[in-house]
Amino acid sequence: MRVAEVVGRVLYEHGARYVFGVVGSGNFHVTNALVAAGARFVAAAHEGGAASMADGYARTSGTVGLLSVHQGPGVTNALTGLTEAAKSRTPMVVLAPEATAPRSNFFIDLPALAAAVGADFHRVRATHAAEDAGAAYRAASRGATVVLGLPLEVQLTVTEPWSGPVPAVAPTPATVPQVEPLLAALQAARRPVFIAGRGARAAREPLTRLADACGALLAVSAAAKGLFAGNPWYIDVAGGFATPLAAELIGAADLVVAWGSTLNMWTTRHGELIPPSAVVVQVDHDPAAFGVNRPVDLTVAGEVSAVAEAALGRLASTGPVDAGPGRWRTPELAQRIRDHGRWRTVPYSDEGGPARQGTPATIDPRTLSAALDDLLPPDRTVVVDSGNFMGYPSMWLDVPDVAGFCFTQAFQSVGLGLASALGAAVARPDRLTVAAVGDGGFVMSATELVSAVRLAAPLVVVIYNDAAYGAEVHHFGPDGHPLETVTFPETDLAAIARGYGCDGLTVRTVDDLGPVRHWLAGPRTRPLVVDAKVSAAHGSWWLEEAFRGH
Repeated sequence: MRVAEVVGRVLYEHGARYVFGVVGSGNFHVTNALVAAGARFVAAAHEGGAASMADGYARTSGTVGLLSVHQGPGVTNALTGLTEAAKSRTPMVVLAPEATAPRSNFFIDLPALAAAVGADFHRVRATHAAEDAGAAYRAASRGATVVLGLPLEVQLTVTEPWSGPVPAVAPTPATVPQVEPLLAALQAARRPVFIAGRGARAAREPLTRLADACGALLAVSAAAKGLFAGNPWYIDVAGGFATPLAAELIGAADLVVAWGSTLNMWTTRHGELIPPSAVVVQVDHDPAAFGVNRPVDLTVAGEVSAVAEAALGRLASTGPVDAGPGRWRTPELAQRIRDHGRWRTVPYSDEGGPARQGTPATIDPRTLSAALDDLLPPDRTVVVDSGNFMGYPSMWLDVPDVAGFCFTQAFQSVGLGLASALGAAVARPDRLTVAAVGDGGFVMSATELVSAVRLAAPLVVVIYNDAAYGAEVHHFGPDGHPLETVTFPETDLAAIARGYGCDGLTVRTVDDLGPVRHWLAGPRTRPLVVDAKVSAAHGSWWLEEAFRGH
């Protein structure tokens, strides 16, 4: 058996069921070995799209994503998506063939490249192929993006056949987190708030029970949106996306516990959201994350679920937290959260532009998003690209749970949303996948509509089309800078989508959304692309908030 076959078979036996990529000579055999073992290969139009597909699949499925690319340019083409995955700590293995001869056209310094973007690097050796491939998969499953170097000459080496079994992994010795300072803070607080981040996405149940035990309100960073969906004390996203009510309540907290969140500038509105008088606690499995973005008063090292369970256990032995006067879980506050806890409930002045002579109509992005939220089935996965528009789908489109929201913002790259949505659609074909993109990001990634048509997955692509790179327009425009480099002529993006084989729809008013209802009632096997011509009189509220911090 060749080493390439061993690697493919080992990865499948460890749990790899999908592999995304573009196949060339260097990854031909290893990809075929995965398929022969039982994995499904999902072809992308471009390696950059393939990387985002694997990322979106891993985030949505909660399992390891697999990316297979050609040596040299195949790796570098995937680099932006790979960087987003590494910064997000997405569990992913990149099958990266290596041309090891320095004079080869395909040579790159693969270990240095991986280190430069924050990914782990492993290399397969001819004499330890099964061991090396398994170690890479296990490292990814613990929350790392791993570049697995596959030297071309090693892949072709004949080695002993491998048929399993997968070696058992010794369990990590259980340690009891030291939660006494956290427990004291919870018992002393009258107005506690939990902010759960990316590292708490698997900890809904213990965090909910602990919040109930101590009377805390529940908030999330944008990366964990949906984690507490349906909970009456859930005030949604903290930071720039926060509703006025959420900002008010977090601003009145006397204790903020960050669970798997580093409290970055987006989550804290450049540090202004959390009051100076509040005690701030940070819980994280990685001690290196403590205090990286702002000072904290207490730290607790440990997995989020384990820390929450340990605190619950201590509360059971010491007695419940006092629920007396001054604590804010009251019927009145519960009613305020029901009435004002979503952006849908916040009044606004519609800025949609009616058609005038020489000026076609536009739709307010809030009005568009609210109408789509009513139209689309609640069982959905919402994937959001980067750009001026991104707060509208993030906050106006509800999601059923944390797996229903995919937020590709760790690298803040425009153009990753469409391909990430395809990976999410593969992970959850039982749900409608909604890709929310700007016109700039759509044009960057439109080639992956070929992949969307091939997959025939239930997919709606909503383009918030302001004919510009809106963030730059609203950042530099008020100062009188010329904007010709960041504004674009009217373009029929729906027609472009139809050219790829999708259904395409142009929307300028709510009434134009009628065909969406008809599409939803059909087989949903052709992607629907909605080219929404949105008004752009002002920058988005969250971006204005962000610019105030510059």
